[in-house]
Formats: sequence, structure tokens, C-alpha cells
Amino acid sequence: MKTSSLPRLALTPGEPAGIGPDIVLGSARHEAAAQIVVIGDPAVLEQRARRIGAAVELTAFDPAAPVTPHVPGQLCVLHQPLALPVEPGTPVTGNADCVLSAIKSAAEGCLDGQFDAMVTGPVSKSVIAGAGHAFSGHTEYIAGLCGKHVPVMMLANDFARVALVTTHLPLNQVAGRITRRRLRDVISVVAADLQAKFNIENPRLLVCGINPHAGEQGHLGNEEIEIVIPVADELRAEGLDLVGPVPADTAFTAASLEGVDAVVAMYHDQGLPVLKSHGFGKTVNITLGLPVIRTSVDHGTAFDLAGSGRADATSLVAAIDCAVDMVMRRRQSPSSLPDPSSLRKQEPGGARNNALGSCLRRDDEGVAQSLPPLTRGNDDGGD
Repeated sequence: MKTSSLPRLALTPGEPAGIGPDIVLGSARHEAAAQIVVIGDPAVLEQRARRIGAAVELTAFDPAAPVTPHVPGQLCVLHQPLALPVEPGTPVTGNADCVLSAIKSAAEGCLDGQFDAMVTGPVSKSVIAGAGHAFSGHTEYIAGLCGKHVPVMMLANDFARVALVTTHLPLNQVAGRITRRRLRDVISVVAADLQAKFNIENPRLLVCGINPHAGEQGHLGNEEIEIVIPVADELRAEGLDLVGPVPADTAFTAASLEGVDAVVAMYHDQGLPVLKSHGFGKTVNITLGLPVIRTSVDHGTAFDLAGSGRADATSLVAAIDCAVDMVMRRRQSPSSLPDPSSLRKQEPGGARNNALGSCLRRDDEGVAQSLPPLTRGNDDGGD
């Protein structure tokens, strides 16, 4: 177990045929208040660096050595070999086990104290599934490695934080998965982690409805009456500061978001299109509810950009900065997830934190301002 006050982060590139290696190399030129350890195949990084003209020095990770700060232009690599050669833009299922192994090594390293947090690059769910794995995303996979916990996916940028009650489901399955138990668990985790990991003492959450117009008093669906309103009322009685259910079509207006610390959206495409329209490529994916800190990019594998030299590392840099910030905040408040019933209301009118705050670098600090957000993807791999 490491003992340094300097955070040590594990960084997984994700799908090797996508832009993961490109953005890892791109992130290397930025400063970071941590040691960054890339878990991957150095041969792939070297080949991709030559292809895109990235001048990056690779060094081997020594877990017994003192923790040292990241040096721009260098990458410390924990060797995780791939099974098959990699051609940018052409994924092969034969490397899927290696991709998952890197994620597992990062998560286990966080659990045993070798790493303080993990940052993940985009993976291809279809490639991993094609290799025979039941894989719905990073969030659920990492949760399975951590034991019995309720993982919650939250994405955040300078516009808002959005947490999801359901994640990667066909739309015709969403309503059936939103139960009172699930909704209560998600809201409780979001409130607790905003307090414990973001130092927001009394978070205010806006809860979206499921149906259009939040059900219109039952005329457009009964889920709000039967599920959302009872759960919200129960949690308010326990001291949580909740707004809603609010119709999703007005939930993201400036008036609705005033004083709100996070939005709880019921499904993936209810909340994320709005959030990403306000900062795609500069948004961070954060997993709540786990004993490890995990952040990720907001985009997919972008096979069409792999090896082109045009991929933008901004979201990965933001994810690294956010992970460092969360580590330092956790150290300031070392308790784990508090009992949600301890989150009592305060008098209204206090200042609210509406976005990531210091977890994201600002443009005036030089995060790839000159690069277009070329991180469109073939797969929503950061999830």
C-alpha cells in the first residue's frame, strides 16, 4: 500500500483500436497533480505515438518506488500486454479479455490501496460482448469487482451534474426497471456522495419525472403517482432536499436548475443529450456509490479518428483533474458514504454548486483550447 500524500491514479486506455491510446498520449503533455500510471501495452502506445507524431517518453512503473508527480511529456506504464496486434480503426474481439483485465487491475489496485483513483478510456461494448462477455458498461463491471454496492452513473460539466436511475437499457425496458427500491437507492447514493466526495454539505437534487409532463396527474402514466412521488416524499421526510418530480422538458432550464446540485434523470437519453449539448468533449463521467473513485471520458471509441492525430484529449484531461480533486476532497473528509438520513435540511438561500467546480480545468488554464471536439464515437464507451 502506498503512503505518499501525492495521489497515484490508474489510467486505462480502453479499446486499443479506438482513440484511447491517442488521447492517453495527448493527455501526457498536460500537467497533473498526481502520478499517473497507464495500465496498457507500451508497444501499442509507442506505435500510436509514431503514427500521430506524439513525442512521449514511456517509463516502466515500479510499485516499490516512491510516488512521483507526473512529468509532462512522459508516461509511466504498467505493462498489460495485448493478445493480438492492433490496427487503428479495426477492433478485434481477441483483445477484449486484455481490455477487461486492465480495468480489473485498476479497480483491484484501488481497493488494495496501490492506487487512489482510476480513470478509464472508452471501450466498445459491442466488441467485448462479441468476445462472449456479458458487459453493459464500465459502471456495472467495476461495481461487480467491488462487491455489493449500488453504482450510480453521473456525468458532469460546467453546466450541470446528471445522475441516472437506469443506464444502458432499451427504452421499452426502462419503466419496468424503475422501482421504489431502485429510485430510493439512487437518490440516496447521489446525495451521500455529493456530500462525502464533493463536500456539498446539504445537496439539493432535482428529480425528473418518467413520463411526459411528469405524468400529468396520472393522465400520461401512473409511475409518478405510484413510484416517484412516494419515494421523494419519504426521503424529504428523512431530511433530503429534493425538488420534483419535474417534467423533463423543463428540468434543464435556468430557472429549474437554480440552486440545484444535481439532476436525477430516469434514463440515459432523458438527461445526457442535454448535458452533452452544453459541453461534449469537456464532460466527465463519474461513478458514485462505490468504495473506489472512478472517472472517465464522455465519449466513445471513435474508430474513424483512431491514429489520425485529430482526437481531442480534453475530456480525459478533465477526468484526470476531477479524479485528483475527488481524492483530495475525500482526504479532507475521510468518512465513507454517510447515512442518507443524516443529510438534514438547512435554511434555504445558501450558495449552491451547480457543476463540477474545481473538478474541471477552465479554458484559461489551457486545456486543448485550440482543438476541435473531435471525439465523436462509435460507442458510448465512457459509460
